[in-house]
Amino acid sequence: MGTEVGQAPAWRRAARLFTAPARPDEAAPLRWDLGFSLACLAFALPTALVSEFYGYRVWGNFATVAYGFGAAHSGFLLLSARRGRTPRGLLGSRWCGIAAVALLAMILPLALLVIRRLTGRDWLITPNSWAAQPEVWVIERSADLLLRHGTPYVDVTALGRAPEVNDYTPYGPVMAVFGLPRALFGGSPAANALTDARWMFALAACACVLGTLKLLKWPRVPVGAAQLALACPLTALTWAVAGPDLAIVGLLVLSCALAATGRIAWSGLVLALVVSAKLIVAPAAAVLAMLVLVRRGQGLDWPALGRFAAALVATTAALHLPVYLVDPAAFVEHVFRFPLGMGVVRSPAASPLPGHLIAETGPVGQVAAFVLVGAAAVAMIVWLVRRPPANGSAALLRIAVGLGALILLTPATRYGYLVYPLVLLGAHLVFRVAEAPAAPPAQQSSTTSS
Repeated sequence: MGTEVGQAPAWRRAARLFTAPARPDEAAPLRWDLGFSLACLAFALPTALVSEFYGYRVWGNFATVAYGFGAAHSGFLLLSARRGRTPRGLLGSRWCGIAAVALLAMILPLALLVIRRLTGRDWLITPNSWAAQPEVWVIERSADLLLRHGTPYVDVTALGRAPEVNDYTPYGPVMAVFGLPRALFGGSPAANALTDARWMFALAACACVLGTLKLLKWPRVPVGAAQLALACPLTALTWAVAGPDLAIVGLLVLSCALAATGRIAWSGLVLALVVSAKLIVAPAAAVLAMLVLVRRGQGLDWPALGRFAAALVATTAALHLPVYLVDPAAFVEHVFRFPLGMGVVRSPAASPLPGHLIAETGPVGQVAAFVLVGAAAVAMIVWLVRRPPANGSAALLRIAVGLGALILLTPATRYGYLVYPLVLLGAHLVFRVAEAPAAPPAQQSSTTSS
């Protein structure tokens, strides 16, 4: 067979990579790896060539190399499998491509963009010069405002000029925490580079991953889970040019792990941090509440639900009330009116996803989009009631589906928010391994303790 492959035309040899090779038990994962890398490459290369954002183009160049290497490596492994050979060492591992993405498409472009940002051109209205997306600047500024005025929100009607999009801080007060290192210690070029908010987002996301894996008793992470949660372009791009969504989804997964392992009050507290940073993930509270209520499998655990709700509500109130009382009008304008498209300035979130496209057809389309959002919410409630999540993997699946539907159907949204369902689906696969009855003893103890 090896001779036939070698004599075939190049196009046919490439096509055969997706057909059944000599060792079908190894073929399917390798074909998936190759398809995944090629799809990611198809995203990265145009980003490098045509994106209006400087940071996106820098990331695209690095990512093109990373995903190109991943595709070549997967093809090499697949051809080796067809010929009955198993490469040894690092190059024989499916994780090699993921390591390339982590280094070349995440760590290196972030470091370069952090250094490039020291030129001070990010505040200009020129996307082709931005080394960080506006949310990075806004969050760092919100931390400075919080320290000086007790609120991260400015009164956009008292600026002495017409307000613009970047005057808004469309996040909860907790998001300002990620900008505190720069507000407290920034000033010099070295300090500014070390306290860039993107490092804080990255550190928070990594800490949440480690905390979750520890709670699950260190299960073996499937390669597919790492591809969805770590190596997909939305995660890698977000890591390099922005980052807040990764910290938030990391905290959300950690909250689910805490709930699944019986740490109910801690789960409510961490979820309060999530909701108090970004309201888009608030629907996850309903899913985790159902998980807490039914997880023991011996009837409804109302005391546990009470502890969860008390921790969630008390922490949320403690985080919001002080900021709200400083300037109630500014709080409502930034946190609620602006994201809903009802602020003094209209939100620029307008990615061409289904909800936005439907709403753009006119008044009837706007009503239809909100009806679809409502229908999706009702469907999720029915799903939760009829089949409540009994473990962490089931809860993550429901949160991923619910947030995915919300992001796709909301009239004002960004395609970058799709990183939430992707990461959650990857986490779902990890939780499923940890909860599997046939798992190794270290993993079984995770399931039984939860």
